[in-house]
Amino acid sequence: MTDFASTDPLVIAGVRYSSRLLTGTGKFADLEQTRVATEAAGAQIVTVAIRRTNIGQNPGEPNLLDVLPPERYTILPNTAGCYTADDAVRTCRLARELLEGHKLVKLEVLGDQRTLYPDVVQTLAAAETLVRDGFDVMVYTSDDPILCKRLEEIGCVAVMPLAAPIGSGLGIQNRYNLLEIIEQAKVPIIVDAGVGTASDASIAMELGCDGVLMNTAIAGAKDPVLMAHAMKLAVEAGRTAFKAGRIPRKRFASASSPVDGLIG
Repeated sequence: MTDFASTDPLVIAGVRYSSRLLTGTGKFADLEQTRVATEAAGAQIVTVAIRRTNIGQNPGEPNLLDVLPPERYTILPNTAGCYTADDAVRTCRLARELLEGHKLVKLEVLGDQRTLYPDVVQTLAAAETLVRDGFDVMVYTSDDPILCKRLEEIGCVAVMPLAAPIGSGLGIQNRYNLLEIIEQAKVPIIVDAGVGTASDASIAMELGCDGVLMNTAIAGAKDPVLMAHAMKLAVEAGRTAFKAGRIPRKRFASASSPVDGLIG
């Protein structure tokens, strides 16, 4: 059977990935569970909160890179916990220093602690600075098609609209906004935030999203490793269904077998 993933790669900043499931590294019981769940997800890009996770800045403490080595995974430093453009830019520069010149980052600038919605004004400002500074920016944002296009025009290598609030597990609440964003985009569109279970991930991919990033949906499950495997299958199934092309929706029945030529 054809290996569709190898012939339909996700391309970000010129790098080809066979997996379209990106995973987070927070909220797991320990680093070993992080490692096993990441493997079960088949993820190749793993995002790391620089302000909360040790990747070498705290000598003597457990280091995430010991279980998720950069030789095997693309480490995606993120700016989780930042509420201003200045803080986000500073955090990305720290990540570049810690990872010896690494340019790929996930930008998120939050607006408030209750909703964790992005502050789009600060996000735009940070994106402009980081792109000028030579970073490859994947950007978390609201599901506003105009804003998403603007972030693409600034030079972000991927745009990551939320499907629902971070950690909510509400699933895809904004499919028509997502469709508009996807249809006008020339860079990868990756759903970030809101996924709760495998069907949510599959719907995102069936809509035409290029990938899904999730953390809580896996780490917060009763069995994170098993859920990681489920998410892997869901993303693959959703992408394959999107490429195959679904049948049109109809109000009335349509026979599975043709009726022409039936005997008497």
